[in-house]
Amino acid sequence: MKLDHATLEGLRANHPAWRLLAARNAPLIVSFLQRVFIAPNIRTMGAADLAEALEDELYGLRERIGQDAYAGAAIDFLNAWAKPENGWLRKFYRQGSDEPQFDLMPATEKAIAWLGTLAERSFVGTESRLLTLFDLLRQMSEGSEVNPERRLAELQKRRDELDAEMALVRAGHVEVLNDTELKDRFQQFQQLARELLTDFREVEHNFRQLDRSVRERIALWDGAKGALLREIMGERDAIADSDQGRSFRAFWDFLMSSTRQQELTDLLTRVLALEPVAQLKPDVRTRRVHYDWLEAGEHTQRTVAQLSQQLRRFLDDQAWLENRRIMDILHGIEAKALALRATPPPGECMWLDDSAADIELPMERPLHTPSIKPQFDTAALLAGDGALDASALYEQVVIDKQQLARNVRQALQQQSQVSLRELCERQPLQHGLAELIAYLQLDGGAFHTVVDEDESDLISWRSVDHDGSIALRRAHLPRVIFVRTSNG
Repeated sequence: MKLDHATLEGLRANHPAWRLLAARNAPLIVSFLQRVFIAPNIRTMGAADLAEALEDELYGLRERIGQDAYAGAAIDFLNAWAKPENGWLRKFYRQGSDEPQFDLMPATEKAIAWLGTLAERSFVGTESRLLTLFDLLRQMSEGSEVNPERRLAELQKRRDELDAEMALVRAGHVEVLNDTELKDRFQQFQQLARELLTDFREVEHNFRQLDRSVRERIALWDGAKGALLREIMGERDAIADSDQGRSFRAFWDFLMSSTRQQELTDLLTRVLALEPVAQLKPDVRTRRVHYDWLEAGEHTQRTVAQLSQQLRRFLDDQAWLENRRIMDILHGIEAKALALRATPPPGECMWLDDSAADIELPMERPLHTPSIKPQFDTAALLAGDGALDASALYEQVVIDKQQLARNVRQALQQQSQVSLRELCERQPLQHGLAELIAYLQLDGGAFHTVVDEDESDLISWRSVDHDGSIALRRAHLPRVIFVRTSNG
C-alpha cells in the first residue's frame, strides 16, 4: 500500500484501528479487550458476562484514579464500542438466543498487536528472522524450478550436506544451539503463533462478510431461484479457490492430522523444558497454542456452515411457496368446476383434440413362451446331529436406530447442528462400522442430514478382533451434519 497523504488521510478518518489509537478512552479499551479476549483466546462472550467483567475493571480504575473517571455504565461502553462509527466490537445474536454476543473486530486486534510491539525488549533476536527469510526464498526458488537437472543438483547438494552432518554426529561432534540462538528462535515462534491467531480472526471476518451479503441478496431477491443460486455459489467458489481460501484449507488439513497434533505437543513440551526458554517466562498458553489454532479454525468453519444453512433454508422456503402456488391454482380450478356443474354454459364449452390411435402390428407381438414347471426332489429327510452349538444364534448384532435418533435429537437440543464426528466423540460407537452406517441412514422429522463434500472427517472406534485383542479402526468420509428443523 502506498502511504501518500491522501491514503493516510482516508485511513485516519475511516479505519477503526486508527480511531482506536486516537480515542480518548484508548487505555481502557485496549487493556480491557486484551485481557478479556486476546490473552485467554476467547472468541465470543455474552453481554452479561462481558459487562460484569467491565464493571469490575471500572470499579478498580475508579478506586485508583477517582470516582469521576470513566463515568457511565459498562453496557453503555460496550454498545458504544460496537457502533458502526467505532467498529471495535461486533455485536450479534446467536440462533435460538436473545442475549447479545460480543466479539473482537480484526482491526481492533491489529491495533492491540501493534501497541504490543512498542514495548522495549531486553532481547531482540535477528538471526532467526534472517534464517526464516532465507529459507522462504529457498523454498520459492526450489518450488518454482522446472529444470530436472537443476532440481536434482539442488537435491544432491542437500543430500551431501546431510551426509556430512551425519558423519560428524557419528564421530561424536554434535553441534547444538547456544542459549542466545534458542531465545532468538523461541521469540520468533511466539510472534508468529500470535500473528496466526490474528490472521484467523480476519479470515473469519471475510467469510462473515460473504454470509452477510448472501443474506441481503436473498432478502431482496425477486428473480429466478436458479440465477440467485448460480451467483451465490459462484462467489463462494471464488473465495474458496482464492489464495486465502486455498491457504486456509491447506493449513486446516495439516493441523487436523492427529500425527501433526501429537508432534506439535511433543515439540512444545521439549522446547518449553529448555532452561534458556524458561528464562524468557513464556505465556502459559504457549503449551497449547495449537489447540488455540484449532478453536479459531472451528469458528471459521462454523461461519461457512451457517452460509450453507442459509442457502438450504432459502431453498426450503422457495419450494414451499411454489407448492402453495400450485395448490392455489388447483383449488381455483375446483371452485370454477363446481360453479359450472349446476349451470353449464350454453353451446360448446371447450375443445379437445382427437385422441391418437395406438397402432400395433401383428409381427410386433411376442411369441408364446411355455412356462417352466418346477420339479421337486422327493428325497426323504434325514435326522441330523442334535449336539450343535446354538450360541451363534444369540450373538447377532442389532443396531437400535431409535436410540441413535435419540442421540441426535439430544445433541440438537443445545445447538442447531452437530456433525457426525462430534456425535461419535460424545457417544462412542459400540458396534463399529454397522452403527456408523446406521447413522448415515437416519433422517427424522426433527432433523435432516446435510453432506459437505468439500470437507472430510476422520471417525475412529475400537473393536475386538477374533483373537480377543482390541484394535483401533478409522473411517474417512465426507462431513455429515445433522441440522435441526424448524418444527423439531
